[in-house]
Amino acid sequence: MKRKTQLIHGGISNDPATGAVTFPIYQVSTFKQEGVGGHKGFEYSRTGNPTRHVLEELIKELEGGKAGFAFGSGMAAMTAVMMLFNSGDHVILTDDVYGGSFRVMTKVLNRLGIDSTFVDTSKAENILTAIKPNTKAIHLETPTNPLLKITDIEAVAKLAKEHNLLTIVDNTFSTPYWQNPIELGADIVVHSATKYLGGHSDVVAGLAVVNSEKLAEDLHFVQNSTGGILGPQDSYLLIRGIRTLGVRLEEMEANTKAIVEFLQGHSNVKKVYYPGIETHPNHQIAKKQTRGFGGMVSFDVGSAENADKLLSKVKYFTLAESLGAVESLISVPARMTHASIPAERREELGITDGLVRISVGLEDVEDLIEDLENALNS
Repeated sequence: MKRKTQLIHGGISNDPATGAVTFPIYQVSTFKQEGVGGHKGFEYSRTGNPTRHVLEELIKELEGGKAGFAFGSGMAAMTAVMMLFNSGDHVILTDDVYGGSFRVMTKVLNRLGIDSTFVDTSKAENILTAIKPNTKAIHLETPTNPLLKITDIEAVAKLAKEHNLLTIVDNTFSTPYWQNPIELGADIVVHSATKYLGGHSDVVAGLAVVNSEKLAEDLHFVQNSTGGILGPQDSYLLIRGIRTLGVRLEEMEANTKAIVEFLQGHSNVKKVYYPGIETHPNHQIAKKQTRGFGGMVSFDVGSAENADKLLSKVKYFTLAESLGAVESLISVPARMTHASIPAERREELGITDGLVRISVGLEDVEDLIEDLENALNS
């Protein structure tokens, strides 16, 4: 089955009970049992709900794993995965990580005794140096947010197995349409499904996929115990969004390539970050492990003042948190998505006050370029 077909017909594509082509919303909290323990696969919606189950089966198939899990947000998915570890365990994470991921590791999970170290995972020697006797996992973002660094998933997964570590990959930016970490050796994949998978800025959700029955059993225990599940209405919206993922991503990528070419030629843009540029660090690795470079671009306009001028002039790029939707979005990571990261840490990473991040949408690309040109010329 080809990828676009799989998005539409993968998992459980219709309701076997009624033949409904669109699987219905089971807005129900509990299910009748014929006798104690004699249920029809569902007993209580925290443990399992038919609509959520369809979503979980779909993402499992798309990522090529053993089981899928749907959560109330991307951070809920990541937190549940981190709850697989114990107090005293240590996790290595990509340094240029989403601000929320940095925050939960350093402000919440550290209080439970889960230690973390952030390194540039695009260089294997940094990972090796960071491994401790109590290290249990390596958590990768690739491409990263917002500098779009690329890490070789296959190489890191091989290194992890040599040291008996799990490999976890945040696949939010690429989605399973462009990149499949489990095929490259990863053990767990997580998504902020709010972004490209939902695609319409109308749902907040998180997904996780695991590659073994043991991890499936363990993560389901955490999901059921802590209860951060996705409700049936949002599960339905996410299924609907995933069905059009392929056509959306291909159009977004075409728009993005044209915008990147424009930005590279503009005198008021100091630097452009995009994995599809041949000079982008690890471009060849991105080319090897992905089928597309995505719709996220970051570029530096030199200062916070210049960034604010740009933001005040754009018409079609909406100033907002999030990414991956049909409408183009724009943000300043240092003061928005990554504001929770200390200023000195941001400076060390290269997340400058003049760094602007755009999520390219489905508008006419000529309108988007004209919008950016007018704003940059100001």
